[in-house]
Parts: sequence; C-alpha cells; structure tokens
Amino acid sequence: MKQTFSDSQLESFYSRLEISQIPSQQSQIRNPVHVVYGGANLFRSDTPRKLGKLALKSLETYAPNFAEFARAMWLKGADALPVYDELIADLERRLTENSEAVKRENFDAWFAWTIYQRTFEKLESEPVEDYRIDFEDGYGIRADAEEDAHAVAASGELAEAFRQKIITSFCGFRIKSLQPETRKRAVRTLDLFLTNLLEKTGGKLPGNFVVTLPKIKRRAEVEVLDELLTEFEKLNNLANGAIKIEIMIETPQAILKETGEIALRGLVEAGKGRVNSAHFGAFDYTASFGISGVHQHLRHEACNFARQMMQIALAPLNIRLSDSVTTEIPLAVHKGDDLTEEQTKENFRSVHNAWRKHYNNVTNSLINGFYQSWDLHPAQLPARYAAVHAFFLESAVSQGKRLKNFMEKAAQANLTGNTFDDAASAQGLLNFFAQAANCGAMNEKEIREAASLTIEELNSGSFIEIIKNREKLKKPSE
Repeated sequence: MKQTFSDSQLESFYSRLEISQIPSQQSQIRNPVHVVYGGANLFRSDTPRKLGKLALKSLETYAPNFAEFARAMWLKGADALPVYDELIADLERRLTENSEAVKRENFDAWFAWTIYQRTFEKLESEPVEDYRIDFEDGYGIRADAEEDAHAVAASGELAEAFRQKIITSFCGFRIKSLQPETRKRAVRTLDLFLTNLLEKTGGKLPGNFVVTLPKIKRRAEVEVLDELLTEFEKLNNLANGAIKIEIMIETPQAILKETGEIALRGLVEAGKGRVNSAHFGAFDYTASFGISGVHQHLRHEACNFARQMMQIALAPLNIRLSDSVTTEIPLAVHKGDDLTEEQTKENFRSVHNAWRKHYNNVTNSLINGFYQSWDLHPAQLPARYAAVHAFFLESAVSQGKRLKNFMEKAAQANLTGNTFDDAASAQGLLNFFAQAANCGAMNEKEIREAASLTIEELNSGSFIEIIKNREKLKKPSE
C-alpha cells in the first residue's frame, strides 16, 4: 500500500505529542479536610480542643449509637439497620468482636459502624485540622483600640498553643480586606498580630501558617500584601516567603478582569510563590450579583461556575482549593433539661436535618474535587468527618477493582509493545486513593487490600511511574 508520509517523518510529529507521564494534580503533602473560622475576640490557646469536646457532646447526644448516626446522615444502607436498642447493641457487640466477619455478611452495618467509630476517634484525637483566627466577617467592625487589643491577645494565645504543642496542624488569621474602607485597619492588625506572635514564640512561625486575604478585587492587593510580608520577614530575620498567603475568591473581579481575561492566575503570580491556597466565599460571591438571600447556596449555578474556574486556573498550579460554608447550624430548638417527648424529638430532627445538609454539601464538594471546605460550629464536625470517611470507604472496593484492571491492561500493553491510552483515567483513580491516604480516611492496609498499592507507590503520584517501576522489578537484574 502506498503512503505519502515516511516513518521517519511521522516519528518527528509523534515525538511532539509525546507526554512522558500524566502528572497528578494532587500534592502528596498532607492537606486539611476543613478549616474552622472563629472570631479573634473568642480565640484561646485551647479553643480547638474545646470545639472537639463540644462536637463529641453533640454526637453523643443526638447519635447515641451507630444506627441512629447512620439514619441521621442517610448513610448507604441506613434504612436496613435495626431500630430497637437491644438489636443495635447486639450487632454492635458482634462488630466489636469481629468486624471483618460482619463485613462479609452485612457490609452496610460494617460501613455505618466504621464511619461512626472513625468519626469518634477523629473528634477525640484531632477535632480541628485547620483554624483561622478571624478579624473579618466573623469578627465585625470594632473600635480601633478594641481590635488592637484582640490582635495582640489572639496572637499571644496562638503563641501559647505553639509553645504547649497543642496548636492545630494548619493555622493562620484572616485580616480585613485591602479595599479603601478597611485597608489601614487590615495592615495595622497584620503588623500587630505578626509582631506579637514572633515576640512570644522567640522568632519562630507555626507550621503551615497563612495570612488570609478576603474580598480581593485587584492583583495589586496581593502584590501589596506580598511586599508587606517580604519587608516584615526581612526585618525579623525570617526566610523570604516563610509567611504564606491564602486568597479568598468571593468577588467577580477575582474570577475575571474587566477586560474579560481570567484574573485567578494573576492573583497567584502576584504573591511571588507565597500563595498556597484559595478559599471560595459563596455567599459574598452570589450577593455581588444581586442574588437574593433565599437563593444563596453552595449549589447555585453561579457558585458552580466560580468553582470550575478556580479548578481550571489554579489546580494545575498545585494551589489547595477550599469550598465554602454550610450556614445551617446543628442546634437544638428547645433548651433545658425538662423537655417533653415532642420537644426532644424536635431537637433531634433539627440537629439531624442540619447534619444531613452539611454532610451532603461536604460530599458534593468532594465529588467536585474540592477536598477542603469550611466549618463554622463544632456541632458541624460530626457531619464533616462522617462525609469525608464515607466518601472514600463507600467506593474504595469498586475504585480499587478499576485501578487493578487498568494496571493489568497497562502491563499487557507494555508486554506487547502497544500503548496504554487510558492513563488519565487510571491517574484519577490513583488520585482518589492518594487523597484517602492524605486525609486519613483509609490506612495503608486498607489501600493495599482495595487497590494493591503501597504507600511508596501512592507517594510517587504517577500511574505511569508505578507501571514503569513494576516492570523494572519483573525484569531480571543484569
């Protein structure tokens, strides 16, 4: 058969299309699954621990057993769980004695019980992963003398948590915006907080520490904050870039410039390597379009557009993305110890409904590739950790089977000299298990059983590299 193009000509074209590997968009460094915002006036060194205790109290009160918990969150298979206390207790006893045996015969019961146990364990060991001391919306406008005092006091409390080694794994503080009305106040709080913090810690910064910049409208705001932090670091003998910036995407101007160009990447570039995360503020963002309060929610199409733009522009830069907040708080509607049966039921319904709303919002964020979002109240934490653990455990087996199948196909393609063209799909499955490991939803044994992956392979971050390394191990040493 006659051809116009020679093999050598075609090879030169093919080489330009070659991709050495499909890179992972997920960093293998641990990422927090949430961030808790709290007013600076309320922050104390032990605030995260107190929040954990309050979360545990809420869980023990409104989900006293795993079956009640499963029905509150609408976990998979919850409707098939027993409703009578003695049957629940018997099933819980069997799960405690031999959970694997129960798992083989009743996955739904094992699943609900496991999520319940892991939620308890998380609230006891590390209830808050990331905490943001707030001088903006969660704090309000106060007299200058009052905010000055709170800037010094809150930074002192953070320093105390640092000294006692009870500080959260990720932390920082949110200043007011650099818009004309609040910019001088924002910079003064920035200076007071950082200066006092370093004085109290002996010149050391906590790990994973950020300054959060809200309501950004122009690149210049990030540039100015970067220059202020650069000067502060220089004057205080800190490494350049030691203090990171977290940008908040909550105005249309942060998404698109007036010229129609995408603004997001420019905001990151303005930080000169400081920007490591971007948080979406759904309610400020939707309010800017004149959307009425009753229709402001996380799943509004305006929010979907903003999140997709953030992913397109920022995920390739390895910027950690955080979704927004659920405003419904899981609180009882009736207070006091002497409640009627109906009042008690109403309290349960109120808390369960708010839990379910938060659970669904967190799950939706995870589905959309936002592995972090906000919590405002300790009673939201049970739903937070339930959603995170359930998201990964529920589909771990099916995802693991798909990944194993891709690995077999890739190995066969290499053996026959063909090209495996589903690497991107396989990489997505690898990212699923990498995220599960990073957030603690699955341990090493579970990942190995589900997907035949080692932690070293997960840490490589690349499906192509895993296949190459496995092929090398199969070849006899020369």
